[in-house]
Amino acid sequence: MSDHDIQAGGERPSASVRSFEIGTAIALFALGVILMGDSLRIGAGWTDDGPQSGYFPFYIGMLLCLASVVNLVSAVRNPETKTEVFLTRRQTQMVMELLVPTTVFVIAIGWLGIYVSSALLIGWFMRRLGRFAALPTLLVSLGIPGILFALFEIWFKILLPKGPLEQLLGLQ
Repeated sequence: MSDHDIQAGGERPSASVRSFEIGTAIALFALGVILMGDSLRIGAGWTDDGPQSGYFPFYIGMLLCLASVVNLVSAVRNPETKTEVFLTRRQTQMVMELLVPTTVFVIAIGWLGIYVSSALLIGWFMRRLGRFAALPTLLVSLGIPGILFALFEIWFKILLPKGPLEQLLGLQ
């Protein structure tokens, strides 16, 4: 049995700690560069009446880039992180079982509205992951968005994104 198998509890590794540390360092460095660039666009200097609106965000972006470089160098130089397992294939599958439907939910809000999208997401999770029977799934997946509709739209008067179903029912 290899080091990978021992550290992963016998499961095949999907990603090492090093790969995630390098990926995170690169992503945060890019975020810092974007922050600094946008700060320069809106003004990151000091004027007669004080700092411009991008002054402090510019330096936060610079610190983020500096910290990312330190983390990147540390990840590359540390030999232990190369073989240390961050995720096994099963753990990756479990993450994707949540990430993909949630991403679809967020995208669907634009077309279907939050209430219909929520009903579909709750129903999907209850049937697929929870393995609930059809009746409880139907009751909960329709009941929760219904309660939230009453809470936000009727009682608190907070309008949330609606889709064609709400328009058809005259709930706009």
